[in-house]
Amino acid sequence: GDHLKVCSQGYTCCSQEMEEKYSQQSKHDFRNAVVELSNHLQTMFSSRYKKFDEFFKELLENAEKSLNDMFVRTYGRLYMQNSELFKDLFVELKRYYVGGNVNLEEMLNEFWARLLERMFRLVNPQYHFTDEYLECVSKYTEQLKPFGDVPRKLKLQVTRAFVAARTFAQGLAVARDVVSKVSAVNPTPQGTRALLKMMYCPYCRGLVSVKPCYNYCFNVMRGCLANQGDLDTEWNIFMDSMLLVAERLEGPFNIESVMDPIDVKISDAIMNMQENSMQVSQKVFQGCGQPKTLAQGRTARSVSESGFSARFRPYNPEERPTTAAGTSLDRLVTDVKEKLKQAKKFWSSLPGNICNDEKMSVGTVNENECWNGSAKSRYDFAVTGNGLASQVNNPEVEVDITKPDMVIRRQIMALRVMTNKLKNAYSGNDVDFIDISEESSGEESGSGCELQQCSPEFEFNATEVAGNSNKSDKNVNTSAAPRSGLSQAALLLSILFLAMQRQWR
Repeated sequence: GDHLKVCSQGYTCCSQEMEEKYSQQSKHDFRNAVVELSNHLQTMFSSRYKKFDEFFKELLENAEKSLNDMFVRTYGRLYMQNSELFKDLFVELKRYYVGGNVNLEEMLNEFWARLLERMFRLVNPQYHFTDEYLECVSKYTEQLKPFGDVPRKLKLQVTRAFVAARTFAQGLAVARDVVSKVSAVNPTPQGTRALLKMMYCPYCRGLVSVKPCYNYCFNVMRGCLANQGDLDTEWNIFMDSMLLVAERLEGPFNIESVMDPIDVKISDAIMNMQENSMQVSQKVFQGCGQPKTLAQGRTARSVSESGFSARFRPYNPEERPTTAAGTSLDRLVTDVKEKLKQAKKFWSSLPGNICNDEKMSVGTVNENECWNGSAKSRYDFAVTGNGLASQVNNPEVEVDITKPDMVIRRQIMALRVMTNKLKNAYSGNDVDFIDISEESSGEESGSGCELQQCSPEFEFNATEVAGNSNKSDKNVNTSAAPRSGLSQAALLLSILFLAMQRQWR
């Protein structure tokens, strides 16, 4: 009609009024094509994150309930009088999982120290212990090992399992958020003109039913999705890191295998303390001094008198509560691993997947019977590479390769930060947690544990230092160097002084 012009070699193919209409329509079609493909991926990450999150939280709830039920049944009133100690343990584990500033190692050390204080009173009911004396007792926890090897093993298992679980769940949330932000595409004016020319210029020639050539569509999409293409490398590294942590969750860092029997392990530790109470007490008395004896008639009831010596009976498998609606960690991990593998190369494959849609191009058949940008004929230009830098020679879309999309760059950085966390989790390490979903800024820091101070047994599970502890650690670290320098200087002066003394003699 009169409102259409014959397509020229340029981009103008319609009257101004119709060009505005078709420009909006071509942008709408393009966005829909991207969102349609991205939504499936976003929904997958969102649903898997929800499943893992529910599973981990329910696992903690069930472990706490199991411990409470069995300890009430086994230890009765003595447990109930000290139940806040165990309740606090689970409060801190839950707080850590949801992203709280909890140092797992310090928290677990504090738990065993507090338990030792309570137990020491119970196995020595004839003595009066001041708070200062009990503080001295807690200092002997590592040296005497009153609970056997349980605290060391449990600390290693809990730290690694919780680091892996929390980091993996957060990784799923980050993947969901990145897809959501990156798929909200807004083509540039140059991209809009290229889309208009590809999708609606055939109407100018009366070729309403002729679809764009596949390689032509490919070049247009590569140009319009140049920045998304740059995400692909970091995205693939991130997916590989998620898969590695998933393997850890299936194996040595399996949080289900750690939390299910935690009640039995703690009870074993208590029994060990009780059985070795005489030797432990004697060594403590040697180190902390002989405590005062209680006046006759005021002696507290002993552990044996109050039935604390009852041997612990764990649940039978059929009695143990089922977690997360009957699922298991193994099933969840197996499912998500397949999805992670499928999600690799999503961004570099996006242009091709859009052009595979019959609404967007003719596909790889009928290469001579398609719209090539100017006529119904073969498209002869080569397909450009993936990413922003490769678009410098794109024949269809004018792309300014000096101006990267800042939204995409921020998501690339978010993926790098999360990948670093996943690599640490894979090794059993932990670092300060940053809420990437809100794009908050912050500095990564380690455990605040100096190399020479860290126990070699726990070199793989240095957890974050909570809140104010970070500040104190920084003060310690910054003042350590001057102190070291002063001590060296003092040593040097002492040597010189001794040498001079010998000369004077």
